[in-house]
Amino acid sequence: MSHSKIRVSPPGPKAREFLKKDERLSSPSLRRLYPLVIESGRDCTVRDVDGNEYLDFNAGLSCLNVGHCHPDIAKSVKEQLDNFTHYSGSSFYYESNVRLGEQLCDITPGKFEKRIFFSNSGTEAVEAAIKILRYHYRKSSLLAYTNASHGETFGALSLSAQKLVQRRYIGPMMPSVVHIPYPYCYRCPFDLVCPECGYECISFVQEYVLRRVAAPEDVAAIFFEPIQAEGCIVPAPEYFTKLRRLADSLGIALVDDEAETGIGRTGRWFGIEHWQVIPEVICAAGGIASGLPLGATICKGDIMDWEPEVHSSIFGGNPLSCAAALTTLEVILKENLLENATKQGSYILQRLKEMSSRHELIGDVRGRGLMIGVELVKDRKNKTPAVAEAKDIILNAFKRGVALRSSGSTVMITPPLTISRELVDNGLDVLDGVFKELESGR
Repeated sequence: MSHSKIRVSPPGPKAREFLKKDERLSSPSLRRLYPLVIESGRDCTVRDVDGNEYLDFNAGLSCLNVGHCHPDIAKSVKEQLDNFTHYSGSSFYYESNVRLGEQLCDITPGKFEKRIFFSNSGTEAVEAAIKILRYHYRKSSLLAYTNASHGETFGALSLSAQKLVQRRYIGPMMPSVVHIPYPYCYRCPFDLVCPECGYECISFVQEYVLRRVAAPEDVAAIFFEPIQAEGCIVPAPEYFTKLRRLADSLGIALVDDEAETGIGRTGRWFGIEHWQVIPEVICAAGGIASGLPLGATICKGDIMDWEPEVHSSIFGGNPLSCAAALTTLEVILKENLLENATKQGSYILQRLKEMSSRHELIGDVRGRGLMIGVELVKDRKNKTPAVAEAKDIILNAFKRGVALRSSGSTVMITPPLTISRELVDNGLDVLDGVFKELESGR
């Protein structure tokens, strides 16, 4: 499979039958974007149960950075499957666990000694970071950002502030979490323009939050995403440098959640490398094991000083996931996928900006590497979010053979890092046509 091909209008008869069963059996809490029922996938395309083929522009929510069913990864997982599938790394030892830890510590920013804790997901990686920082600093307060998406277990959800529905009727959340404004320049919370604003978003934290809301001596860490996953929000050029300086002046650690931006997605191993800032802790997940469950909390060595039995994970660092992760790192290097992410991502941004001159719905285009957002607005002057239109765009693209996703009023483009220029153009041509059709009917 290499191109999209719609044989029967989706959802087809087999998909509709499956959807009936799913509606009866599955939790209603799940958020399905559109009725895509996957049968198989290869590289940058997926096939549904009715034989339709789709160009994958979301990579399984940015988890399949080296594409679907990469032969090297399939081989390594099968070999591991023939040896053993599980022997808890929280109580025993196996080689792939240590080898992966060495490689991840080597590629994360910072020349200092590091330690690593393996879990099953990005959410769990964040939960481990919360406990590590509170244990080490003996401080309970944490800062996190508006619109943050750190996960949905209680600690991670307490740091998150993206969807009110995730918190409603479930609280109270974990105490001592204070949310601060993310540097969302397109919709500046202070109604200012960068850099003339003097980075008011930093001044607000320094002059108001840390003087009137959260005492610095009680704050263990600031949790952040280098590019916010929900909406693909890219901070201003000097923001993290200024945040690092502020944190250092007050003895506060920085925790970098790279669940979506990590393992090459932005054209660097980790998204924070674009700002040349070194955090104390990095949480990795998503594309780390090419779709197998794995999270990693990578920490400055002297901070991870908790005692035995304080925290563990029976399945964290499962040998199958470790085998997939080790091969994922090898494939990214061998196939020059960091360079390809940068090259194709720059081209996509260029084409989208050209499209924005013809489509009034497009308010802003932003991103790094192959993590790109197209924010839609009803009118450019008032920047009224076009949430319904974003949903229409991804649904209509799906019907034409391109699997996108949306976040609020933002259409997200996050294909596998293996994507070619030809497939990029195919997908963008479909997207362009969908914009034309939607705007002509408004």
